[in-house]
Amino acid sequence: MSIRWKIAQAAEIRWWQGYLAKKQAADYLNWKQNYWSNFLQDLQTDFPLQLHGPILDAGAGPAGIFCLLQEDAAITAVDPLFNQYEAKLPHFQRNDYPNTEFINQTLEEFVRPKQFSSIFCLNAINHVQNWERCLQNLIDSLAPGGQLILSTDVHRHPWLYPIFKALPGDILHPQQHQLQHYLQALQAFSPSRLEHKRLKREAIFDYVVFFFQK
Repeated sequence: MSIRWKIAQAAEIRWWQGYLAKKQAADYLNWKQNYWSNFLQDLQTDFPLQLHGPILDAGAGPAGIFCLLQEDAAITAVDPLFNQYEAKLPHFQRNDYPNTEFINQTLEEFVRPKQFSSIFCLNAINHVQNWERCLQNLIDSLAPGGQLILSTDVHRHPWLYPIFKALPGDILHPQQHQLQHYLQALQAFSPSRLEHKRLKREAIFDYVVFFFQK
């Protein structure tokens, strides 16, 4: 376990505590459900999402897409910080989500072969320690014909990328990659369909979603 990843995980909890400190739990969760609903509507204009089969929310955080999808389907959610979220954040209580199975585990450790028709890994893959292992586990956990919807920041500028990769310029995100790195990594799994869509452009990063079909 790398020192950089340990620092990132500790910083993640502190970030959530600061971010949610002045937000009422009910108001925040209502806002988050609306956010995820709009996110899915945006994706469905480009990608044929499967939302009714077994679904995994990978690297879910305290208010992942499980908080919306669990109303209509059984969900599995995995995150190595669930225990800390529940202990330190009033905004996350497992009992509020009876249709969600919560697993306190890293994505490097979690795999359920050929189980899920859809896997969402949203804003999480750049938080992990070993992204190749995580991608392998996610693809292995997809059922035949299953879909991986993966969103992350990707570097826009080739000259900034090696600086961020070498130095902790972005402490919450141990993984620093460019668009072509994600496309190459996903293409190596021989998908039947692989597409991507830019959702937002900022000074240093583009926010991109990848649609992978097994």
